[in-house]
Order: sequence, then C-alpha cells, then structure tokens
Amino acid sequence: MNPPSDRTAPADGAARRRDVLSWIAACVAVVALGAVAWACLTAWEAIVHGHPAYAVLLGLTALLAAAGIAVALRGARPRTALRLTARIALVIAASSGIAVVAWLRPYPAVEPALAAMHSDDRVTVTESADRIVFSPTGEPFATAVFFQPGALVDARAYAAVLRPLAEAGHPVVIAKQPLGIAFLATGAFDAARSVLPDASAWVVGGHSLGGTVASLQADQADQVAGLLLYASYPASDIRESLTADVLSISGTEDGLATPEKITASAATLPADAEFLVLEGVSHAQFGAYGPQPGDGVPQVSDETARTWISDASVMFVDDAGAD
Repeated sequence: MNPPSDRTAPADGAARRRDVLSWIAACVAVVALGAVAWACLTAWEAIVHGHPAYAVLLGLTALLAAAGIAVALRGARPRTALRLTARIALVIAASSGIAVVAWLRPYPAVEPALAAMHSDDRVTVTESADRIVFSPTGEPFATAVFFQPGALVDARAYAAVLRPLAEAGHPVVIAKQPLGIAFLATGAFDAARSVLPDASAWVVGGHSLGGTVASLQADQADQVAGLLLYASYPASDIRESLTADVLSISGTEDGLATPEKITASAATLPADAEFLVLEGVSHAQFGAYGPQPGDGVPQVSDETARTWISDASVMFVDDAGAD
C-alpha cells in the first residue's frame, strides 16, 4: 500500500494565504467606508458647501470600497502569482488612499462665520461651487479683495473676518479650493476677476498655505495693488519682483506660522512691507473653524482677535486702493 501523498499541502497553503488576503482586503474596504462615514458625520456642512472635488472623492471611495467587499465575499481568488502580487499591491495602495481621504477632511466653519454668510442691507452674499462673493449693496469701491483659505479649511470660516471689508465698500471673493489645497486653485484669481470685471485694482490675500499661494499670484498678476498675509509668508524670494504693497499680520501664539518664521520671511518680501504682530493671537484665530493641531494657545478671545485682524485689513485695503 502506498503512503499518503502530501502533494496537496503547498496548494492548500496557497489557498489559505489567498483566503487571508481576501479577508484583509475586505477589512480595508470596511475601514474605507468607515472613513467616508466619519468625514460625512463630522464635516457634512463643510463638504456640502465646499468645492465638489472632495465630495466626489468620498463618493468614489465608497463605491470602490463596496466593490472590494463584494469581491472579497465572493471568494474570488487570483490564480497566478502575478495576480496575487497585484492584489497585495492594491490593498497597500488602498490603505494609503484611505489615509489621504481621512487627512483631507475639512475643518468646518463655526460661528460667527456661519452667521456672516447671510445677506443683509449692507452686503449681498452669493455662494457657488468654487467661490463665495461678498458684494456691497451700495456703490462699491474699485479695489476688490481675493482671498485664499488655509489648507483644508472651510472657505466659509473666513466670512466673519472678511465681511467688514465688504461693509466698507470693497467686494470680496473667497476661493473654494479643490480638496482644500490652495495650490490646486491657482486659477481662482483669474476666475474672480472675471466675476468682478469693474474692479480696477485688487488686494490678494490668504491665510497660512493660502497666503503662500496668494504671494505667487500677487507676484505674477497685474492689477494687484496689495498683498495681505494672514499668518503666512512666501515660498520664494519676491522682494525684487513684487511691486504691490504688503501687510503681514501674525500672532505671537501661532504654533504653525511661528513668530520666528514670520520674522525670517521679511528677507523674502519688499523692504517696505509692513508687519503687524498681534499679541496673544494664535494661528486658528484668523478664521472661525475651531482648534488646529500644532497651534499655540490663544491669550485673547476670538472676538478680540477677529476685530484686530478685520480693522487692520480694512485700513490696508483702503490705503492700497488709494494709491
């Protein structure tokens, strides 16, 4: 009688590895659905009112996750080593993609920014998929303002701090950036100028990463009378090429655009650039979107910080338009 054969052992081992891979793929897909659900539950209004790119990304993630679960439950197994390797690579790529989707979740706007989004007898507020516009109800000044939000921040979060500019007579356009990244909205300034063709001069500004991109736009575009930086600085040296007035507003308690970084940025801006350092103000107080990881602890109230920032901004835009 012949001894039992163990030729099936390697095949059984490979099958078990494929089964484990299928369960891992299913778990990754479930985590992806969880990431989509978490983003929607915690930042739904910001997603709905933001640029549609992130909403589309969430939808695609959910569809791919559902497809992944269906394939895993069906028990389909790759028949070749190449297909098995491809599936492993796909699982790894999906895991990285989930992390990116979660990281891109926007910081939702909070009060008083939300209240500032309503029109009244002084300012008309219009909102579209890629911008927010504050239009003075009276005869507007010829100088308008274009603003780039900070990274991943709901554009509405700057409504309260920028609305006083419109109340003072200056139209304001706030960009809604694809995926909340200012570098993906480099064409937003040109679009803003087409929306307000009667504006003869512009002050371009931004918060944090938005200010960095605004610096590039101010340096490259015409009709720019001023550059307004909120807790921000240029990515490159523009001290010789930029002809616009510059106001840099920063806070002593900023843990991201730290006072040291702001001081160092003076070497990259024109010699006549103005620097306003606000005592006790943190990075997140330039908008209304709650605390931000890595930021310092503010020593003044949000209302005080917002008043200081708005007043300084109005004075700067008024002066830039008078040149």
